[in-house]
Amino acid sequence: MLFEQMRQKPFFILGPCVMENQELLYQVAEKVAEVGQKYNVPVVFKSSFDKANRTSIHSYRGPGIEKGMEMLQNVKDKFGLPVLTDIHEPFQAAIAAEVVDVLQIPAFLCRQTDLLVAAAETGKIVNVKKAQFLSGADMFYPAQKVLEAGNNQVVLTERGNMYGYNNLAVDFRNIYDMKAFGHPVCMDCTHSVQRPGGAGGKTGGDRTFVPMMALAAKAFGADGYFIETHPDPDNALSDGPNMLKLHDLDGLIASLVG
Repeated sequence: MLFEQMRQKPFFILGPCVMENQELLYQVAEKVAEVGQKYNVPVVFKSSFDKANRTSIHSYRGPGIEKGMEMLQNVKDKFGLPVLTDIHEPFQAAIAAEVVDVLQIPAFLCRQTDLLVAAAETGKIVNVKKAQFLSGADMFYPAQKVLEAGNNQVVLTERGNMYGYNNLAVDFRNIYDMKAFGHPVCMDCTHSVQRPGGAGGKTGGDRTFVPMMALAAKAFGADGYFIETHPDPDNALSDGPNMLKLHDLDGLIASLVG
């Protein structure tokens, strides 16, 4: 049902980058549920239990998979939202699938065959982020791994390409190229404005460009939008410079569904 909805309407993957605490998840999930109902669009709540690819070993990573799944289950129970989280190792797929509706494959790991197959075998929707070093056309092969593992519920997500050091650029032609494979294509509007590793041991970025990324992706035919959001992103524990302020979420979605 959810996958069919994602095929038929603009869909939104929304939430804070990392699970800081249960109260934060509730605050953001309440807004996510509100905009989903207001604009009659599919919304999926997103948050990470472990940021395994942080720049510095001293950066906050999250509560771990056991506590994280408990926190996501609480969100599902309280707000009735489908939920998404990313996994980094094959063994995590089955554990996360007990709770989540969508398993996400991080961009850096999108060619990891065992990870893709493990996610596919859960029967959940698999959202594969395009690596920063791949073209849209290259994403045929990660998607094919999921399909050949017996799962046709594939979403592909554009999130920019490396442009020199500590910078990303988005070639929106990748959206058009990935849509040719027949899967829903999502635009990651927040990670695409990152400056990877460019803030003294952590990732920087500029959320100013998030609405522009979203509107450009709409022009290129994106089916969905991935937007990380936080009530106080300047004090968030991960990816704060890139996250949309929660009070700006409604206005951005209005511009994308109109």
